[in-house]
Amino acid sequence: MTFVIIRPNESQDQLLKRFRKKVVKSGVLSTVRRKRWFISKSELRRVEKKKAIRRIKRRQMSKMGE
Repeated sequence: MTFVIIRPNESQDQLLKRFRKKVVKSGVLSTVRRKRWFISKSELRRVEKKKAIRRIKRRQMSKMGE
């Protein structure tokens, strides 16, 4: 669980900004979004393979441009 303690003379905007940064850094939101729908293991492997292929193609394209 992510929490922040208010500092002396800290405005609520600053407190909220620090809290949001901590939440993003902890990865809670990305985990929640990923687990929102059930994805079978085979589907997950297929998606990861597709991402890897795209990543490899991008690297090859960037090396060709150098």
